[in-house]
Amino acid sequence: MIYFNLLYEFFKTGLFSFGGGYATLPFLYHISETYHWFSAKQLTDMIAVSSITPGPLGVNVATFAGFVTSGLLGALVATTAVVLPSYIIVILVSKLLDKFKENKHVQAAIYALKPAGCGLLASVAVSIFKENISNAWLLVLFIALLVFSFKQKRDPLLYLGLAALAGVILGFFKVI
Repeated sequence: MIYFNLLYEFFKTGLFSFGGGYATLPFLYHISETYHWFSAKQLTDMIAVSSITPGPLGVNVATFAGFVTSGLLGALVATTAVVLPSYIIVILVSKLLDKFKENKHVQAAIYALKPAGCGLLASVAVSIFKENISNAWLLVLFIALLVFSFKQKRDPLLYLGLAALAGVILGFFKVI
């Protein structure tokens, strides 16, 4: 039964998460709250690891979540399920693209999906923030990296590396 639930939830995630890997986060947060296969803290760890590993974030998180939930077979089911909707949609869209690319209803639907996706991402960001900023040092680290990322348009891996280094240093001194 767990494999069917993994297939269903990650297929649904792949089907409705428009806008890239971070758009899967509201669905993954919902999965963690509903099934308790992994905690919100584990989800944060999955996102961090998936952000620094090669490949699409959404696929990496699905693989990691499936593995945490049910081992290697769970990882295979979750990964296949999250990718399958995109594969099916790309095949269908490629067949119908010329017919519908100028359709005003299709354009309106895409236009309306953008703010909905932003709202879902903002909701997850607030939840993750509340879950992980547990002391003043982490708040200072968050604010510093946020300011740096807006002022210095650098590779996000630099900021992830700086955060990891700060976490090691603060952990060494038992600050966090």
